[in-house]
Amino acid sequence: MTGTWHLDPQPRPQDDWGGPAVFPPDPAALPPYAAAAPAPVSAEDIALVRASLAVVGPHVAELAVYFYAILFARHPQVRDLFPATLDVQRDRLLRALLRIVDLVDDPDNLVAFCSRLGRDHRKFGTQEAHYPAVGECLLEALSRYAGPAWTPDLAAAWQRAYSAAADVMIRAAEDDAHRRPAVWGAHIVRHVHRGNGIAEITVRPQAPYPFVAGQYVSVETPWAPRLWRHYSPAHAPRDDSELTFHVRAVHGGVVSNALVHHARPGDPVRLGPPEGDMVLRPAAGRDLLFVAGGTGLAPIRALIEQAAREGIGDTTEVSLFIGARTADELYGLDDMLRMSQRHHWLRVRAAVSHQRIAGLEGTLPQVLAEFGPWYRHEAYLCGPPQMLGEAVQALQRHGVPPHLMHYDPWDVPVLTAPLRPLRPTEETDQL
Repeated sequence: MTGTWHLDPQPRPQDDWGGPAVFPPDPAALPPYAAAAPAPVSAEDIALVRASLAVVGPHVAELAVYFYAILFARHPQVRDLFPATLDVQRDRLLRALLRIVDLVDDPDNLVAFCSRLGRDHRKFGTQEAHYPAVGECLLEALSRYAGPAWTPDLAAAWQRAYSAAADVMIRAAEDDAHRRPAVWGAHIVRHVHRGNGIAEITVRPQAPYPFVAGQYVSVETPWAPRLWRHYSPAHAPRDDSELTFHVRAVHGGVVSNALVHHARPGDPVRLGPPEGDMVLRPAAGRDLLFVAGGTGLAPIRALIEQAAREGIGDTTEVSLFIGARTADELYGLDDMLRMSQRHHWLRVRAAVSHQRIAGLEGTLPQVLAEFGPWYRHEAYLCGPPQMLGEAVQALQRHGVPPHLMHYDPWDVPVLTAPLRPLRPTEETDQL
């Protein structure tokens, strides 16, 4: 990592928990990456690689520890790209590896996945020369835990599979470098507490920051270097490029607690490229349904604001459901009710799951079922993982086909997100 943080002399909490994350690119701001398909991996190679995973599977945790140990011992220059504690990063390495293996016989999707990884790794300072070092140490770790099953043929198969993935990542990073910065420097210009551990934080990038309503942004703070967390702008793009995030301080959340309780105007942050596929592309002839839980309201609010700008509400009914555990946690409800007064087409309803309040009691899935069916609607959802999963299932039961439900997965989206913008389908700060 390069660059220097300039902070006031007041001591701030420091923590090195976490690690480089990997996320999907901005599909709207950039044209699709036109990488050539990687060199094909033979069916025999694919079979060998997948069979070897069954052998090393019981030892994956130890394999990841050993991989990083030899990587840092042999190539100490890459150590500064990572935080001191690597627990989360080890898990992400394994998930990325498993997905690459899963896609090794699917060149189109392998290109899509590895291109995303390559683009995002630019913000960590990853260079082309790092890839051979990683491949060398990965194969040695695999050979150690595969034991007698590690043959010259298996080693060659893994080398070809890794090279195919690495080549795509390198080309994607090179292409992305011609289009946009790897990171944007920014500083906080406003910090307002909204109650219930939520702060409204506005940052001003040093250069124009293009994004699309509904996307999210990876943010790095000076209190936790090399630890990126994701926040959605709570608005459609602005002419001045300022971004306003709604951040909830979660228990044990290093970044969220620093931003809510310690940050103040003038403090620096760094922004990664905008990411996420939950952008407004409504299907013709369908009404819109928005579902938000907690600070997941931020991207939903941005999408509704964009719908107002585009005049979508003039011909479309728009329904918004906001869920929380208690009435005090119905973050942003008053703001959305005021928005509904300005836009006759917007209907706002709330649901409270852990408090008995007439007219509001119930979980979001229960309330959605009460006001359905939704087979004429296209749905956009954001919120805590359990709520998101339950709401998706409820909408499927009440007529919304999977390809008309749009949401971005939590945690490490590029490892779990759809590989193309098909639109079907710790510290958990909101996306």
